[in-house]
Amino acid sequence: MNPPIIQFVWRGEIVTLQHVPPTRTLLQLLREDLGHSATKEGCNEGDCGACTVVLGELKGDQISYSAINSCIRLAHAVDGMALWTAADIARADGAAHPVQQALHQCHASQCGFCTPGFAMSLFGLYQNKVLKDQAVSRCQAQEALSGNLCRCTGYRPILDAAEQMASLPRVQMDEALLRRQLGTIAPKNRTQQGGLSYEAPIRMEALLAARAARPQAQLVAGCTDVGLWVNKLHMDFSEVLDLTRVAELKTIEVQESHTVIGAAVSLHDAFAALESDRPQLHGFFSRFAGLPVRHAGTLGGNVANGSPIGDSMPLLIALHASVVLMSLRGRRELPLEALYTGYRKNVMAADEVLAFVRVPLPQPDELLRVYKISKRSEDDISAVCLGIRLHVQGGQVKQASIGVGGVAATPVRAAQTEAALVGQDWTHSTVNRAKACLLNEFQPISDMRASAAYRLQVLDGLMERLWLESQGVPDTSLANLLLEGERA
Repeated sequence: MNPPIIQFVWRGEIVTLQHVPPTRTLLQLLREDLGHSATKEGCNEGDCGACTVVLGELKGDQISYSAINSCIRLAHAVDGMALWTAADIARADGAAHPVQQALHQCHASQCGFCTPGFAMSLFGLYQNKVLKDQAVSRCQAQEALSGNLCRCTGYRPILDAAEQMASLPRVQMDEALLRRQLGTIAPKNRTQQGGLSYEAPIRMEALLAARAARPQAQLVAGCTDVGLWVNKLHMDFSEVLDLTRVAELKTIEVQESHTVIGAAVSLHDAFAALESDRPQLHGFFSRFAGLPVRHAGTLGGNVANGSPIGDSMPLLIALHASVVLMSLRGRRELPLEALYTGYRKNVMAADEVLAFVRVPLPQPDELLRVYKISKRSEDDISAVCLGIRLHVQGGQVKQASIGVGGVAATPVRAAQTEAALVGQDWTHSTVNRAKACLLNEFQPISDMRASAAYRLQVLDGLMERLWLESQGVPDTSLANLLLEGERA
């Protein structure tokens, strides 16, 4: 099968490439095929941020800028977009961009290897905040840089640069020209020859037809995990089916009782929608990987991947979320936890795709907490993730839903613990009984992240923490302190 043509805007020009293999990453394309060494290769798994670039995508009549990890982004996925690297942001006369000036003036680079990635995360922040006359707080800067790892300079001068860049003379790009260029290369405005090894439909009907015709093709929806399979496991796929351009799957719709999130909606946008209903989730969402991963990854991909330590699923299970599966044969809906049959296995038929995630809207008197326990505060994988949603009325637990990650082969619902809570008075004695039930409900394993005993001890401690918070004891976790600082 033939690879399709790739077109993207780079350095003010439309670049057209042919014969790019379906699993070629954007970083490989830049460094090896185009001879562009400014973008660095560090961990090659989306953890260090040395490879960060910024993509521009036309959404309506506006350009959306996103910092992403080029090492786990497939090259074909940038078709129809604009691209900037650290070597592309200087002014036309060669003068440094305000981001670059601020990094220099604040002495925010030492060995320099990680600096291109930091510069690009700051460039994304500059385009999305500074040029829209929005102040950049230190907390916002820290969140924007959460996916970038510095090994020698230290973060203080880099954060200083993030704050200082807004005070320097502004640099605007010609967005009118860029919009015209992006409109010209939009996939819907051009045709590709048939028999493609990398297919990215733009309509739902075409996606379902392609899935039925090519059930062996590797589905990608952001590629933040499949990219690891390519880089670390050296997996290769002769056919790739990308669902991130399907218009129907890029929507967020608030219905009478649910928020319906399309599978191709980025984690960043999906979390923003959920946070608008439940602001207390901000601290948790800020700890979900780093911002470049949240820009690239999708909620549908995270759910369909089914990792037992995927952070979105315990929360969604606690919220009674459901998933909608679709094929040419029709659609079916099931509770999210019913999707999984084993480690990274699910009930989807070969011709089905996960199309939508349906999340119930908040109810009055809802007590919701979600806790992530990991070795690092940011950009780290959970040892345990616990989501709890209670309705307490008249001092009695009327409803309870609990989702847990890191304790079984799949994300799971703690059904026995829920039953132990419902109908009981909301007292410390009830919480202690629920603890005992929760610790007996699962048999976690020991691995490189935590021992089984530690995971059980953490579950016990988190249930106690829930009780204390319900009694008005303040949350003094780092994530919550950052959130309160942002609100102030």
